Amino acid sequence: MEASENQRATVAVAGASGFVGTALLPTLAEHFDVTALSRSAIPVPPGARWMQCDLFSMLQTERALVGADYAVYLVHSMLPSRLTQARFEDMDFILADNFARSAARAGVRQIVYLGGIIPDDAQLSRHLASRLEVERVLAARGVPVTSLRAGLIVGPEGSSFRIVSKLVQRSPVLVCPHWTRSMTQPVGLRDVVRLLNFCLGRRELFGRAFDLGGAEVMTYVELMRRTATRLGKRRMIITLPFVPTRLSVFGIRLVTGAPRELVSPLVESLRHAMLAHSPTMEERAGIVPQTFDAALDEALSGNARKSYSGRGSSRVTWQGRNVCSIQRLPLPPGRDAIWVAREYARWLPSFFKFVLRVTVDERLNLEFRVAGLKAPLLKLSYSHDRSSADRPLYYITGGVLARPSDVSGGRAPARLEFRESPDRRSVLAAVFSYRPSLPWWIYRLTQAPVHLLVMKLFAWNLARQQPLPRSAPEGRPIGQA
Repeated sequence: MEASENQRATVAVAGASGFVGTALLPTLAEHFDVTALSRSAIPVPPGARWMQCDLFSMLQTERALVGADYAVYLVHSMLPSRLTQARFEDMDFILADNFARSAARAGVRQIVYLGGIIPDDAQLSRHLASRLEVERVLAARGVPVTSLRAGLIVGPEGSSFRIVSKLVQRSPVLVCPHWTRSMTQPVGLRDVVRLLNFCLGRRELFGRAFDLGGAEVMTYVELMRRTATRLGKRRMIITLPFVPTRLSVFGIRLVTGAPRELVSPLVESLRHAMLAHSPTMEERAGIVPQTFDAALDEALSGNARKSYSGRGSSRVTWQGRNVCSIQRLPLPPGRDAIWVAREYARWLPSFFKFVLRVTVDERLNLEFRVAGLKAPLLKLSYSHDRSSADRPLYYITGGVLARPSDVSGGRAPARLEFRESPDRRSVLAAVFSYRPSLPWWIYRLTQAPVHLLVMKLFAWNLARQQPLPRSAPEGRPIGQA
């Protein structure tokens, strides 16, 4: 661990309000100065301080990471609100990229990321594919990343564990699909906290991923049986050879009250065998893992009965009366994000030439107008200070379809950006903090679906673009791309 005898290193924890973050803060505070990052105020232990940070805002994230030596990333976004027009994996991408760029700018030495076990199956579920993509995005901006990959974490308020415990508590007969015979290697929350702390500052772990594995391997059926026994419940568990996934999701939602946006990706992931590769991180660190029963007892004793509102979890949701809309678009070979932004301004009025007018001034500011009306629909001001070739940024500054941005309490203003992925294969078109002037129900029935349709048509336009000719100096070294 890199720390001077006279000065403790500073660790920033993103997702500090989650069940892992809440358990981690006191342990970190014993050895580090800790900055707990979350959107809303949370209690912190001695040796830690809370800082408000909306991770969707890169500017806020940059400010929050100033002075941090190390960072722990515990964030995922599987519970979008009704004002969200985005897939959870695209939200996760934006959050991770904001964090990675900000960490690089702040000079952070290491990011420790808690992700998911990646099975050997060729076709990953959306949830696990997103966990792997976040790992890659965090590592793409130059800060060394240490990734800890866990399956089911046995701890109070853990998403998967809460679903299992509620199913066992509330249903005397459990009719399970065949995937409940899949193998899992649950790990106790206490071990996860110890290993996150262990990884900080260890250079030999930089740029590497490690699996976390508990002391026992079992099926999900066995996991439910043992949970029922610990709860003092007698349950009949029946496994059927085929139960449609949608029916499984509906049944779990009906019994547990968990929302579809949370249950569906998790159920989809259960078809994989979630086993840690050997040697596990516990073995490398010389830690004897908790038994499942010991971890289960700790989890059940602290498993407060809270609703699935996002509190007590590491999920980041889009809150308030603002719109979040993200669409992933193809990036034509040889192009960059700023070209996509300019193409959007060129293509939109040409496609809707009898309805829409778009003007671009010398500073790249945009105005969208309907033919025949004087007042613009939307006014977008290009941010020269905050934009780059791989992330052009526009602030939504006016127009009859936009209310003024609520920037009180350090909130970020309404904005549109085109963000290039590190592999340069896609661009994410993202609208944040936009407050429509239309009543919400009218917006949902009119402007929102029109925006989605426009983005789908624009994606089709980008996919039809011819790639730019490639050039390279003659006589490149053998094997160089």
